[in-house]
Amino acid sequence: MDLGKTKIGIIGLGYVGLPLAIEFGKKIKVIGYDISSKRISELNNHLDSTLEVEQEEFKESEFISFTYNPEALLDCNVFIVTVPTPIDKNKRPNLDPLISASKIVGKNLKKNDIVIYESTVYPGCTEEDCVPVLEESSDLVFNKDFYCGYSPERINPGDKEHKVTSIKKITSGSTPEIAEEVDYLYSQIITAGTHKAPSIKVAEAAKVIENIQRDVNIALINEFAVIFKKLNIDTSAVLRAAGTKWNFLPFKPGLVGGHCIGVDPYYLTHKAESIGYHPEIILAGRRLNDGMSSYVVNQLMKAMTKKRIHIRDAKVLIMGLSFKENCPDIRNSKVADIIKELKDFEISVDVYDPWVDYDEVYKEYGVKVINEIPQDSYDGIIIAVAHKEFIDMGINEIKCLGKESNVIYDLKNIFDSTETDERL
Repeated sequence: MDLGKTKIGIIGLGYVGLPLAIEFGKKIKVIGYDISSKRISELNNHLDSTLEVEQEEFKESEFISFTYNPEALLDCNVFIVTVPTPIDKNKRPNLDPLISASKIVGKNLKKNDIVIYESTVYPGCTEEDCVPVLEESSDLVFNKDFYCGYSPERINPGDKEHKVTSIKKITSGSTPEIAEEVDYLYSQIITAGTHKAPSIKVAEAAKVIENIQRDVNIALINEFAVIFKKLNIDTSAVLRAAGTKWNFLPFKPGLVGGHCIGVDPYYLTHKAESIGYHPEIILAGRRLNDGMSSYVVNQLMKAMTKKRIHIRDAKVLIMGLSFKENCPDIRNSKVADIIKELKDFEISVDVYDPWVDYDEVYKEYGVKVINEIPQDSYDGIIIAVAHKEFIDMGINEIKCLGKESNVIYDLKNIFDSTETDERL
């Protein structure tokens, strides 16, 4: 691959696509494409609402341009697709964004071009679902006129230590020669090194099980937390004690949301069921983790009832809505499920989160976020996300937000167990 003649088109400029585009743009010509004109305007002004890229990094990426015009991709000879792969309301894979992106690429595809997918999918998706769309849209033949690769994203939103260049990259290609080309391309920016998988399907499978492994492990710890609650044992103390053994895995209980861990397992289970196998452990872990929001609400109401706080018309403050700490990402936030359940019990809910975009939250969940917290106002307080602002407030300041009789639920176990009423 002659890097001087290479022009990369990156389709999708969210949490995954933008950092990748910025890094490639430091060395190779890049066109960053997104369907949102608002997003493109933001990026052209060197602003990133996801907070993954700093303004200085835009200036360092001298070979990049941003557009919402798909025709601008025509000059590219490498395309990297980084669009979301969500699930529908029935928890089945929704490939619409992936298929739409493939159609856009296909219309700009030329002989000898390479299309690389980074979106998390089930094994076989690239070659069985995406390639036919590319062929139909381009009138070209796969592995004769154009080629494909798969290199799964490993972005961890909000993580300033593990960034795209410092995370080892899995690469693969539709032929041995293309696998070499794809690996060489990524090696230009990935300082942590690459791992060349023997096939696209292997790379797809490796990505999806990374998140499933975490999901199942967290489900196990969540089940421990439920059991230890019934036994009146502090789960955090148990985990600290067990953690003194060198090979005990340091997982913690909590809500499992976000764009990956709470979604990706359904891609593999969908594929498994399509070939006649019903997964047991994966789906059991999903059911348990999906039920944790209800568990939190029930525990909160029990604690309020013990303090003779009337549930109906009670007022509850939820501190944090993003799916993880110190990050504005609200995708698949399980805190939203807590809000919905509380409202079903006719409880008044205030939500405070200094990290999120208020308009985005309202559009996605119909929730209005408050920008100031009144004191002496709440019957219940749920510390749902471990934002640094909440840690800095300290438990005494948080207690001042509650009424004389109140319940504080420390969902993230930020504070000592003696300082709050409930915790996981």
